[in-house]
Amino acid sequence: MFYDEGCFGRVELGDLPPDVVARIESSPGEWLEFDPPSGAIVVRHVEPTGSRPLPAIACELVRIFSLIPVELHEAIPGGDLFVHTEEGQGQLVRLRVEPGGAIHIHWAHPDFKKALRRPYAGGSELLIDPEIQRLNGSVTLRSSDPEAAARRLEDLVETFEGLYPEGDYTVETSEGRTMELRMTDVNLDAAALVDLLQSLAEPRTLSGRFQVSSFGKDHPEHQLRFLFEDGETWVQHPLLWSDETS
Repeated sequence: MFYDEGCFGRVELGDLPPDVVARIESSPGEWLEFDPPSGAIVVRHVEPTGSRPLPAIACELVRIFSLIPVELHEAIPGGDLFVHTEEGQGQLVRLRVEPGGAIHIHWAHPDFKKALRRPYAGGSELLIDPEIQRLNGSVTLRSSDPEAAARRLEDLVETFEGLYPEGDYTVETSEGRTMELRMTDVNLDAAALVDLLQSLAEPRTLSGRFQVSSFGKDHPEHQLRFLFEDGETWVQHPLLWSDETS
């Protein structure tokens, strides 16, 4: 699941008495509003410019709930709001309203350990612009001409026109026609790299992994990890929440 920068989501409030609906509709807010036809808290179509998203949205959500009598909370279906913060590289925060009205705030912690893997289907899976992609990891392969393969990998890294320095990388060859590429914060188009690795590797010799993040706002739901095993190429999107399953 992926979200636009800012805020996304909705919280269902269920059937409320007309007087409660009227109070909620008249409640001031910059980010959130009540949609009477659906009975839900939704994000306004026009984003504000004068307030930091997370504190403002959390405050507005609590203020709306303060207008609902406690005896009506049990019937609230609930829902999720997802907020991108503006501090530092940016974080994704989930404001979850449980059935019954309990509000929980969770920061995303991207984790690949239990994430589902699936076959790589091409560059469309990469949601970060190539110009700001940041690659970390290592890959090994066997090539009929490892020296020539190493030169092609070096040319790709050195000539890529990204927005940031290429970072640190090494390409080493060894006996047995084996070579290894190691990358630390390399600014490179991951799709172009995968295409080249697949073309250089002898069948079933490509192995290793590398992760794609961003030199810009590093929204965790946009991160991706490539896995190479027995010549197959797989991708993983991170699990963001401790209660999430693939």
